[in-house]
Amino acid sequence: MSTAELVHRLPTPAPANDTAPNTRGDSVPPLRGDGKGNYRVHIVGNSGAGKTTLARELAALLRVPHINVDTVLWQPGWVKLPADQIRERVCAILDGNPRGWVIDGNYYNVLGRVVSEQETDVIWLDPPLLLYFPRLCWRTFLRLVRLAPPCSPGCEESAREVFFSRDSIVWWCLSRHWLVRKHEAAVYAVDGIHVGGKVRRIGGWGGELAAWKRDVRALLAPAME
Repeated sequence: MSTAELVHRLPTPAPANDTAPNTRGDSVPPLRGDGKGNYRVHIVGNSGAGKTTLARELAALLRVPHINVDTVLWQPGWVKLPADQIRERVCAILDGNPRGWVIDGNYYNVLGRVVSEQETDVIWLDPPLLLYFPRLCWRTFLRLVRLAPPCSPGCEESAREVFFSRDSIVWWCLSRHWLVRKHEAAVYAVDGIHVGGKVRRIGGWGGELAAWKRDVRALLAPAME
């Protein structure tokens, strides 16, 4: 990740105060929100880490729209929209949903601060590569044989792209694992929940994610009654 991409994710320093940030992970709510019952959640992580799946589940629980950046960025035939058009479309979606939203996808160099200036929570999915790489391979196979939907409408996977291209999602996942982890770890160090920030890292083999989802359901239960 470039320095410019990291700068886009670094938080704006908060005014100094006499209250020390809460560093106890077990006493931090699973979602912070804006204090008014609205949640604007950004889910990040490497390709295949489970961002879109979690985003859909969380959006359904919060009863807010789910925005997958891939479907905005990639037009049919793998045509990539210019960055300014992507930001414009994402801005329109976010601004049109003041009650909150859940967005998944990194693309910091494309989105700039469009998302980071509005998000109340960032969920960094950081499972072991051995857990999610086989899932990505299986998903890719299902897309190849048209048994799973593509990442964006009209953007079908092809054997040539998957097996013989440097743009292969399989190669991308392997080559970006440590880069994404390094980038997100740098952001987490200065804006993680352990220092009073908004970034929550969820790693492990599935138990940590399941426990967090249970906590989210418990948090939202009163509003659902």
